[in-house]
Amino acid sequence: MLTALGRTVLLVHEYDEALAFYCGVLGFDVIHDSTAGNGQRFVHLAVPGQTASPRVGLWLLQADEADASLVGRQAGHQRLLVLYTPDCRKAAATLADRGVKFRKAPQEAGGAVYANFEDLYGNEIVLVELQDAGEYA
Repeated sequence: MLTALGRTVLLVHEYDEALAFYCGVLGFDVIHDSTAGNGQRFVHLAVPGQTASPRVGLWLLQADEADASLVGRQAGHQRLLVLYTPDCRKAAATLADRGVKFRKAPQEAGGAVYANFEDLYGNEIVLVELQDAGEYA
């Protein structure tokens, strides 16, 4: 019945600042960026290197007045995203050099190395290296 997850919405204050962080700092790819006749902009991002179709990713959506207070807290006090990497410590060091604020430095537990960081709005993201390479996708 269901075969794939396409995108999940990430509310942002402004498209270009969100693109600067998610593409410029984290390295996401823009896979779609267009503006409809009514002025609505559609910006879809995907993790680089992900080649399977459809590419899972983020749909950036500029919050309107009613939703502006939700930017940075869409997941409440929970983590918004989990991103996988083959080397958590190396990725965390690279992101820290790019100015990313980490809540938890890389640590090992339960067959994984993980670190928690914030996006530009304060959403918490978990960076994970699964130590069983067969589980890494």
